[in-house]
Amino acid sequence: MPIIPAELVHANVSLSIDEVHQRLLSGRTLLDHTADHLLEVVGVLESYGEVLDAYSRNLIYQAEHQFLNPLPIFKYLDGDLSPAKIWRHLNHDRINFEYAEYCMKGMLWHGTGGLDAYLDSDFFAVQCGSVIAAKSRRDPLLSLLKLVAPGFLPEQIRTAATTHALGQFWRVMSDLFLDLAAAEREATVRSIADVVDFIKQGLVAAAANPITYAVRIGDRQHWILPPEAGLTFLVDVAVPYVEAVFLRGMPFLGTVSFNAQAQQISPDQAQFAYGALYADPLPSMGAGIPPSLLMQDMYRHLPKALHDWYLQRGRGAGDVRVKICRSFQKSMFCVTNAAINGTMPHPLDSDDPAHQAANAAYARAWATRLSAGRTDCLAAG
Repeated sequence: MPIIPAELVHANVSLSIDEVHQRLLSGRTLLDHTADHLLEVVGVLESYGEVLDAYSRNLIYQAEHQFLNPLPIFKYLDGDLSPAKIWRHLNHDRINFEYAEYCMKGMLWHGTGGLDAYLDSDFFAVQCGSVIAAKSRRDPLLSLLKLVAPGFLPEQIRTAATTHALGQFWRVMSDLFLDLAAAEREATVRSIADVVDFIKQGLVAAAANPITYAVRIGDRQHWILPPEAGLTFLVDVAVPYVEAVFLRGMPFLGTVSFNAQAQQISPDQAQFAYGALYADPLPSMGAGIPPSLLMQDMYRHLPKALHDWYLQRGRGAGDVRVKICRSFQKSMFCVTNAAINGTMPHPLDSDDPAHQAANAAYARAWATRLSAGRTDCLAAG
């Protein structure tokens, strides 16, 4: 049996529901402010911003240029089929786009929020019929698939729509995290509270951004997520993303038993707690929990200051992906904190008892879920 270093194993001393609830209502950040926490969060989000730039570009490329392609073997190459790019890909000298697809599949499977409601609508079904008819006239294989498996192509279009929407979401978040790092270098962001507020302001500014998606078939453009659907960045994509990826996630092979008799996986998806905020920081090099493929991608883009900080602690480079995972969880608690603050029903300083009660109920619901996560990473020290 392998020996696990003691520094990788520690008790999950979670904050209580009441403690999390009080922090949210008082405006105090979930993550305590320290100089190390600021270095970790800003540094890992800068790395994450670089990775999300690549994820966003690839997801949008897939949705627009690999649309209804039954054998998308070059989908990770972003249209660059040069021998050098293919060689790097085969040698795994590349970004792990499998993690981006894992997140997309999580959103598609859990299906919460306005995007999923639209994808279940009759209007979307009509759009699918029009697109499939136009595409299958040019592709005999699609015509055959439409006959033998009539539900297959609409489901592929749902997947493409979710892929494109996630790409648009990550485009905003990539720019936001890179801007955050620039603001910290310019000393306009000096604390964890500043980090949370910076992210909140960015989310609020992008809240009403329209989420649209169209594909070109022949000489005609076909809408899949049309403007009249009224889908927007925050409510219809960002919140479902937090629900699916930060909180619910998907059970990852090797961490729980998939045997129904073992009852380690709830039959109710709403009770899932396999997301990034719940992951144990042990590397498995998979896409799921813990998201080791993402840790590898961020390792390739670590700012020097954070990289040096990691090398001075623990086992140096030997457990660097574990350290990145822990820093990433801290940063995701900050992002979640910002999202909660930005969607609080009423201003926290309101004197209206009805407003205070609504805020308290909203904070209590979040505290109940967050207190079961890896809140042991939030304290100073």
